[in-house]
Amino acid sequence: MNVTERVIVEQFPFWSAALTQPLPTLNAATIVVVGCGTSYYLAQVVASALNLNGRRAIAVPGGEWARRPEAYLADTTDVQVIALSRSGESTETVQAVQASRVRGLKTLGITCESASSLATCSDEVLFAPTHAMEGIVMSSSASLMLLLGLRLAGVKVDADIAAQAELALQSLDRQLTDTPLSRTHFVYLGGGAYYGLASEGALKLQEMSLTYTQVFHPMEYRHGPISLVDDATCVVLIYSPQTRDEEAKLYTELKDKGALVIGFGGPGDLYVDLVQTGLDRSLEILPALQLFGERLAQYKKLDSTAPRHLTKVVRLS
Repeated sequence: MNVTERVIVEQFPFWSAALTQPLPTLNAATIVVVGCGTSYYLAQVVASALNLNGRRAIAVPGGEWARRPEAYLADTTDVQVIALSRSGESTETVQAVQASRVRGLKTLGITCESASSLATCSDEVLFAPTHAMEGIVMSSSASLMLLLGLRLAGVKVDADIAAQAELALQSLDRQLTDTPLSRTHFVYLGGGAYYGLASEGALKLQEMSLTYTQVFHPMEYRHGPISLVDDATCVVLIYSPQTRDEEAKLYTELKDKGALVIGFGGPGDLYVDLVQTGLDRSLEILPALQLFGERLAQYKKLDSTAPRHLTKVVRLS
C-alpha cells in the first residue's frame, strides 16, 4: 500500500471534527464559492447545495473571480465569498479573496492549513486538519473541505457518513477487476448537485493514472459524445435519486453500445449501493472515486505519489 492509498483509506477518522465544528452564518444575498482544481469542483457541489437549499450561489474558478467577476455576476453589491484551498496558498484563490476584500465583500476561507495566506487574508476561517501524510493528490483534504462546505450550505450531514463512505469505497474496491481497469476510454456522468462530484472523480483518475477522461451531465452525453462509446469505454454514472429511472435507461443504452458502467446508487455492471439520498450523498461517494483513480494507477504501474507535471501547491510566480 503506497502513501496515496493509505491516506485515502485512513481518512475517515478525520471527519469527526468537521462534523461538529461550529459554523459562521452566511448573510449575503448571493454566495460565490471559489477554488482551483479539486477545490473548484468541490465549490460546484457546495454552490449546488446552497441553491437547492434556497440560497442563491455560483461557483467560479479562483483566477476568474479575481480577474473578471463581472463576467459571472452583473451585481456584486451583496455578495459573500467562500474560498476553498487545501494549502491556503493557491495563488489564484488567495488573489480572489484579496480582490473580494478590496471590493468590500465579506470572505470566508476553508483550508487545511491554519497559518496559511488564505487564513490570514480571509475575514473568517474554517480549518480542517487532514492526514499528515497526504501528498500531491488531494483525498482526505478534499473530503473534509466538502464536508464543511455542505454543512455551510445547510446540509444535514448524517453522523454515520464516514462509515457509509468507507463501505461504499470497499464495495467498489471488491469489484475492481481487470475488466473495468483494462478499459481505455473513461467517462464520468453526474447531474445537478453531482456534476461537480463527477468532475472531481474524473480529475482524480486523470492526474493519478495519467488517463484522459471526459465529464458530462447524464442526458447531455447522448447529444454527440455518445458517438465515442465502444467496448473500450468505462462510464462512471452517479445517479441522482430524483432522475434515477431515466438515468437507468441511459445505462441500458450505454451497455448496448459496449460500455461497462459503474453505477453509484443505480444500475450498473458494477454497482455501489448507497445509503444517502440527500445532498450528503456526494460525501458517501467521493472516497470511492479517489480509490478508483489509485487502482487504475496501480494497474498501469504508475506512481500516484508523484503525478507528472504536478506539485502539491500551485503558485504563479
